[in-house]
Amino acid sequence: MLRDRSTPVDLFALVPALELRFEPELAELDRLLEDDQMFQQIKADLSRRRPHTTETGRPSTPVEVILRLLVVQHLYDWSYAQTEHFVGDSLVLRQFCRLGLDPVPHHTTLLRWANLLQPTTMHRLLDRVTELAGSLKVTRGRKLRIDSTVVATAIHYPTDSTLLFDGVRVLNRLVQRATAALTGKPRRWGANRMRQGKQLVRRIEATAAAHPTAADRAERPQLYRRLLTLTRASVDQAERIQRALTGSSDAALQRVDAALKRITPLVQQVIAQTERRVLHGESVPASAKLVSLFEPHTAIVRRGKAHLPAEFGRKVMLDEVDGGLVTRYAVLPGNPPDAPELPISLAHHQAVFDQIPSVLTADRAFFTLDNDQLARDLGIRSVALPRQGPLTAKQQQVRQRAAFRRAYRWRAGIEGRISVLKRRFGLDRCRYHGEDGMERWVGWGLLAHNLRQIGRSVATGSAR
Repeated sequence: MLRDRSTPVDLFALVPALELRFEPELAELDRLLEDDQMFQQIKADLSRRRPHTTETGRPSTPVEVILRLLVVQHLYDWSYAQTEHFVGDSLVLRQFCRLGLDPVPHHTTLLRWANLLQPTTMHRLLDRVTELAGSLKVTRGRKLRIDSTVVATAIHYPTDSTLLFDGVRVLNRLVQRATAALTGKPRRWGANRMRQGKQLVRRIEATAAAHPTAADRAERPQLYRRLLTLTRASVDQAERIQRALTGSSDAALQRVDAALKRITPLVQQVIAQTERRVLHGESVPASAKLVSLFEPHTAIVRRGKAHLPAEFGRKVMLDEVDGGLVTRYAVLPGNPPDAPELPISLAHHQAVFDQIPSVLTADRAFFTLDNDQLARDLGIRSVALPRQGPLTAKQQQVRQRAAFRRAYRWRAGIEGRISVLKRRFGLDRCRYHGEDGMERWVGWGLLAHNLRQIGRSVATGSAR
């Protein structure tokens, strides 16, 4: 049965000698999380766990406890296990999370609840926090700056050989699991294939030196052919097992069958792209490459950075307003250009603040003639979108104006904001799985950041 709230227990009143109290920022954060709209949105998603979650079953962890534990987790960039441990050890965090003297939920329980939250809910929560910030005069939505970054997925560096070996390893594991369930006896299918595959990957990596010898270059295709043969054998074995599992009513076998149906096509795609690249010398487009069997939504993003020629993750668009709040994010597929996102950002800003910004700025990747004209048609007072390429004398005069330079200097602040989000709120690397997991991870990181910004502004009296 889904519970809304636990019975209030004031730990501070129980231990007055310790003089426990919230820090000013945490006290403001505590008041913000009392918002009923945020609570109801979280509750609506958690109610989807079972058909009668809200009515029957043993009492659950209260919704407000789950919400606050997830905020604390991302506020301090902890794992689920660290959240369980540190909250359990802290009277202040126990009071903040409304736990009282109850045990902290096990980290696996918190994980299961967190996975029920929908990506659309994260966007609505961010909009609600922005609305609360406006009511507290933390921001007025007068300025808007836009930029993009890449949030890496939790994968190893993708090479053709390691991807092929991943396929062999995963398919062999699933085949062994299915065989044990069908026969009742564990059998080590493919043990020799695994050993050979690991040796081949090591030899291939040894031939990938900065200055390979002629013998290494000649041996490399042969090693890949042997590894491809091993991988195809694993795929053939997996397909035979799939045929044997057809029509099975056993729940464990159905799970294995579903995993085989999900993984086998991905391994076949890896085989095809390896043949094209290594054996036929073709150039496979980045949009057609698979770089992970476990996070197949991962994209190859090239942004022209010398120290990071290629990044593996998802491109994320961020909108920031005055007050240091990120009001919108979008997880983009592939590696699209930045410019088409600017009209979307302006439309969202108008919907949230019911006004256009007085200052709009972004880097040169966002400039197009259409975007520049749109900003002027909307009547934005100061637009700082630097053009690409050589400038005319009139365009250079515009760039030298004090308003343009002032707005473009303010644009640079979003680079620092992105750095803080990556270092402090986990946006350097996503720890959740799948596309929905990426949306949740980015959403929680931005929510925690915005809540901290609001708490800090209100606590220090800098809100206007």
